[in-house]
Amino acid sequence: MRLLPLLVFFFAATAQSQSVTLSGMVGNKALLIVDGSAPKIVAAGESFKDVKVISTQGDSAVLMVGGKRINVRVGDAPASVGEQAGSKSSGSKIVLTAGDGGHFLAQGSINGKAVQFMVDTGATTVAMGAAEAKRMGIDYAAGKPVRMSTANGQALGYLLTLNTVRIGDVEVQNVEAIVSQQAMPYVLLGNSFLTRFSMRRDADQMVLERRF
Repeated sequence: MRLLPLLVFFFAATAQSQSVTLSGMVGNKALLIVDGSAPKIVAAGESFKDVKVISTQGDSAVLMVGGKRINVRVGDAPASVGEQAGSKSSGSKIVLTAGDGGHFLAQGSINGKAVQFMVDTGATTVAMGAAEAKRMGIDYAAGKPVRMSTANGQALGYLLTLNTVRIGDVEVQNVEAIVSQQAMPYVLLGNSFLTRFSMRRDADQMVLERRF
């Protein structure tokens, strides 16, 4: 049984504000996260939280969500169905739940490419490793070279501006970011994104509401 890399696809089914993540494939079964649930292995013909897997092939799956048949692929950009389909950035509120270790993780996209974020209020900007930037087609070498202080000392990074950063139906444009030559397990969601929102913490939830 082979687990494909967790290149994350965030799928927003907006009729009931239902979110579905195709986070990978286990053999010929889909690995789904529905509305922030723990990952669930779902075979063709089976359903999980009203999301039915119709079929799978390679790194893609056909799902039935809200009565609509949707083709999804691991690593695809966010898509939407339901009453708000076609909405580009109508949302203004993001609610995140703390995971293991108290970290806040979120599936979303940068420039239309799916990524997994980790909230880091201590990071000045959105930050990612060079390998992740290459996967998304970001020409980071065209950015401004900067020196970064890391746990392992000084490192070279590149300062640039991302066209869009999106979580669910909330999209922010022109977000400053740094690409590091060092490998990073997540894309850090730093203050160049977070300061566009008012933030509050309630137990294990973080609520971001957009400033207008």
